[in-house]
Amino acid sequence: MELRNPLEQMFFEDGMEVGMKQGLEQGLERGRKEGAVAVLERLLERRFGPLSKSARKKLAKASLAELDAWSEALLEAQSLKQVLG
Repeated sequence: MELRNPLEQMFFEDGMEVGMKQGLEQGLERGRKEGAVAVLERLLERRFGPLSKSARKKLAKASLAELDAWSEALLEAQSLKQVLG
């Protein structure tokens, strides 16, 4: 993209930098969530057996905070329902 003056160039570069940072942050967040889901799913299956489709959907839609809370709940829970509610 050819820009006409230094001010346009500066705004373009600043915009690119902000966009790249936001994209990186979103990618890292997505990676953390996918990793947390995979680990929790594996642990739940090991403890309680195969997960239902609804349990898998609930895990996929959960926030990182929910996944963290469920991971801690797994330590003392006696059933899948106690973990996921």
